[in-house]
Amino acid sequence: MEKLARRESLGREDLESLVKLALDEAMQRGVDQAEAAASHDTGLSATARLGDVENLEYTNDRGIGITVYKNSCKGSASTSDFSPAAVREAVAKACTFAEVTASDKYAGLADAELMCTDIKDLNLDHPWSIEAGRAIELAIDAEAAALGFDKRISNSEGATVSTNRGSRAYGNSHGFMGSFSRTSHSITCIVLAESDGVMQRDYDYTATRDPEDLRDAAGVGERAARRVINRLGARKIETTRAPVLYVPDIARGFIGHAIGAISGGAQYRRSSFLLDAIGDKIFPDFVNIQERPHLEKGMASAPYDAEGVATYDREIVTDGILQGYILSSYSARRLGLTTTANAGGAQNLVVPGGGKDKASLIREMGTGFLVEELIGQGVNGVTGDYSRGAVGQWIENGEVQFPVHEVTIAGNLRDLYPRIVAIGDDQDIRGGIRCGSLLVEEMTIAGA
Repeated sequence: MEKLARRESLGREDLESLVKLALDEAMQRGVDQAEAAASHDTGLSATARLGDVENLEYTNDRGIGITVYKNSCKGSASTSDFSPAAVREAVAKACTFAEVTASDKYAGLADAELMCTDIKDLNLDHPWSIEAGRAIELAIDAEAAALGFDKRISNSEGATVSTNRGSRAYGNSHGFMGSFSRTSHSITCIVLAESDGVMQRDYDYTATRDPEDLRDAAGVGERAARRVINRLGARKIETTRAPVLYVPDIARGFIGHAIGAISGGAQYRRSSFLLDAIGDKIFPDFVNIQERPHLEKGMASAPYDAEGVATYDREIVTDGILQGYILSSYSARRLGLTTTANAGGAQNLVVPGGGKDKASLIREMGTGFLVEELIGQGVNGVTGDYSRGAVGQWIENGEVQFPVHEVTIAGNLRDLYPRIVAIGDDQDIRGGIRCGSLLVEEMTIAGA
């Protein structure tokens, strides 16, 4: 066990051994329940700017956390030192904290019968054995493709190639022990363009579990360049009300506000604009939101949640009607419900489209605002008030007319969600919410 503390690379079995050590120590100290999680992440990130190396970073992060419960009191501690003495000290600290915290009848492990018994291989682990030199070359290629695209592209914030591999083990005193590894890789490029003394900035990126699925570096640079060129000559518009079309990577955030509002924490704290909304019609009939935690290579796939509960497919919204919340065991107990295997968040939310892509929805919209970037926060999760700075394109007669900046789109999400009139099938699969282009019938657009 002492060797694990000094080893640079730790496997799943090593992490499981550390978790077992922590659990055994906790139970020997007389706690009622205990859980522990150990993780190890390694990664490489290379950034090039203006054809030269700007940053090269190697990461090697590790840690173990232990939580104990005694007489409905909870104590937690963590350490990045994997020596047995340090792990035992962390357990002792957790036990000490449990002696001085207030009793909480809802605290404790998830029910034993809900533990995952079939830990599926979801094809999440695809290491990229890329050397630093090759990562730098790819970053330079991405940036060069962008800078060479158009003479109006005058500067760059750089291109970055990143790779990460992480392993995590979790166990608890129910006898559950599980571990899996997953990778993530990305290529990003950010450039600036200038016209008539006004500069614009835009970016593109590709992100996958498997490096074989990444788009080529030059293609990322070219798309970043095309996006920033399309912003040149941006204008303000008069304040108006008009249809708004979100591109897929922005649409997933628009849906994400609803997911935050139906989280268990927001519900039991009574701080949600979708309070007690199970059974309510939130969206139009054609909108469905599905949770699919077992998608192979999915960016939010997991065989079990952060409490060891087996994940499963479920329907969160069906025909526009909310079917259930996003619950951990704690929030479920607070609400008198059962956990939905969402300790740690939702896993792969899928919003099916209606067979159209962005270009089709632009034609369908006729006249309106295509949103390509949002600025600022401006979302009140309690009231549903929504106000975001926005950048994009003005559409007339189903065609792009000119870029738009310095406007604000606003409304209340409770009112905006029923006004969704179409969702495309051009899903962005780079994150945990898979949604296509999304068209809202009408919003306030505050301009000049």
